[in-house]
Amino acid sequence: MKKILLLLLLPFIAFSQSQTASNLYFSEYGEGSSNNKYFEVYNASNDTVDLSGYAYPSVGNSPSTPGVYEYWNDFDAGAVVAPGDVYIVAHPSADPLILAEADETHSYLSNGDDGYALVYGSNPGTPMDPVSGNYQILDWLGDWNGDPGS
Repeated sequence: MKKILLLLLLPFIAFSQSQTASNLYFSEYGEGSSNNKYFEVYNASNDTVDLSGYAYPSVGNSPSTPGVYEYWNDFDAGAVVAPGDVYIVAHPSADPLILAEADETHSYLSNGDDGYALVYGSNPGTPMDPVSGNYQILDWLGDWNGDPGS
């Protein structure tokens, strides 16, 4: 009976172990002149990480609901980051030297008044309270509380 129960539970155990957040964090953010902007996500784990389960939701300037993201930004389909490597998201009009290193582009990178979170989990479809959402916040660039002022 124990063997049958264990065999029935193995798919659930394997699923739950493979569905945990990896050791990822923002390792650098660059905001140069004009659109010369980018951020890096560093993979501190020992495994290649499929970024399909991750996103970088954001707010622009002053959000309508402070503390809640306005835009859910998925990583490009097929995006992965190797162990010990970085995944770079750059503005599409950035300098060619930046774009040569970029893994994907995103048109709305921060001007300093915005906030991005690196999250693991799913887009709930509409902005919601991050405490009760279907995602885990791993790291921050700024926050979702709005423009801090001068």
